[in-house]
Amino acid sequence: MSIRAFTQQAVPRETLAHLLQVAARAPSGTNTQPWRVYVLQGASRDALVDKVCAAHDAIRANPALGAEYREEYDYYPEKWVSPYIDRRRENGWGLYGLLGIARGEKDKMHAQHQRNFRFFDAPVGLMFTMERVMGRGSLLDYGAFLQNLMVAARGHGLHTCPQAAWNGFAKIILPHIGAGEGEMLVCGMSLGYADETAPVNSYRTPRVPAAEFTTWVK
Repeated sequence: MSIRAFTQQAVPRETLAHLLQVAARAPSGTNTQPWRVYVLQGASRDALVDKVCAAHDAIRANPALGAEYREEYDYYPEKWVSPYIDRRRENGWGLYGLLGIARGEKDKMHAQHQRNFRFFDAPVGLMFTMERVMGRGSLLDYGAFLQNLMVAARGHGLHTCPQAAWNGFAKIILPHIGAGEGEMLVCGMSLGYADETAPVNSYRTPRVPAAEFTTWVK
């Protein structure tokens, strides 16, 4: 479950190191282990938040600037079709409805979207990269790594929110974290202790029953 509001409670470095070591046991094709992780806390985290939020605000003021910020890989389809677009809309409006954001309230929508770029107030921000030379299969491997990390975090009373929202701002993020020229941004993640009083954390995304997506082959 993704959390979208965190407390300011610090996460010990040794805990983060342990979680990443656990995540490293994820399977990968021929044991390539394509993941690279950058941990942001304190000043490094805050500086990145300021940079990306400023760019996000600038795009809102001048949408033409959006052309300068591109994802390196297509996380979402170029053309949405049912049932995927229906699920996306159901999820979006369900979350906005809980937060009291109505259709057309662009200021509130922008502010909520920008919560992504503030790591939802989590004290730890993670950026995940891999070498561009790797194939698409490495993204599948990466999913296993991220899931390991998220499950391990829950075992320590922590929560996470994996975020593809950062991907469009790779030109800002990669230099900030010191990534090499051959690396591309896979996604970001917020990590910390959930704010149990925040209404947004009561939201539960709907799920399709297993019977709907499973075919028993005879």
